[in-house]
Amino acid sequence: MAGRFGTVITAMVTPFDAKGALNVDGAVKLAKWLTDNGTDGLVLAGTTGEGPVLTDEEDLELWRTITEAVTVPVVAGTGTNDTRHTIELTKLAEQAGVAGALVVTPYYNRPGQAGLEAHFRAVAESTSLPILLYDIPIRAGRKIAHETFVALSGVKNIVGVKDAALDPSGSAKLRAAMPESFEIYSGDDDQTLALMATAGAVGVVSVASHWAGPEIAEMIAAFEKGDVIGARELNGRLVPSWEFRGTDAAPSPLPTKAMMRVLGHDVGQCRLPLGDTPAGLEDEARKLLATLQRG
Repeated sequence: MAGRFGTVITAMVTPFDAKGALNVDGAVKLAKWLTDNGTDGLVLAGTTGEGPVLTDEEDLELWRTITEAVTVPVVAGTGTNDTRHTIELTKLAEQAGVAGALVVTPYYNRPGQAGLEAHFRAVAESTSLPILLYDIPIRAGRKIAHETFVALSGVKNIVGVKDAALDPSGSAKLRAAMPESFEIYSGDDDQTLALMATAGAVGVVSVASHWAGPEIAEMIAAFEKGDVIGARELNGRLVPSWEFRGTDAAPSPLPTKAMMRVLGHDVGQCRLPLGDTPAGLEDEARKLLATLQRG
């Protein structure tokens, strides 16, 4: 069963022009292309979309323009490590007409669980938008504890989690403890099949769907109809895509932007501190595309 924001939700890169300015026309073209190629929901200005280096004005322009241009749900990445700023961004996103807000665990300042609960509760109370929490300890430095999720289960517009905790057994425990309406989305492509099997994940917020959306959708559909072996085989074919998404030498979203350029999209380079694409990455992208073996 598809989640409220879709099944294959692409965490879209943000196109920039040659001078590093926001390329809105490029963003519209990319969003429409993605929705024609396996994507049925979009996250804008998340980590993959270089949200931390976008201004509030750029966020608003991106959210409003893409929401008007596509027919799929658009989720705005509004989370920061400042509750006040997160509330401001979430209100802007609501004005832009998005379908929901993705709110990441505050990073770097690493609040305790009481602070996390108060942060998420304050953001949710500031808006009528559905809120998708984003649990990613490897980036944020702090996991949302099981007890914190349970404490927030009564907040009506906290509707789910983008789960990148890399803990399928913990996710299964979370599924059992939360209301049935609470949706778990895989927050890491290579965890999608595991989280569907153990925690009833309803979809994935994906990076690899930029180039492998149809294959990811096929894998999820196979699992949902009970073809576990077929889903496992498709997942195996996609392992090179999972591995391509980011390395120490080329952190995400550098590989995805390289892949999009290979596919003919005008996405530009990443802003600092990520910077320009390492040499050879576009050649790696071409080799990866060949492994998909589309008929």
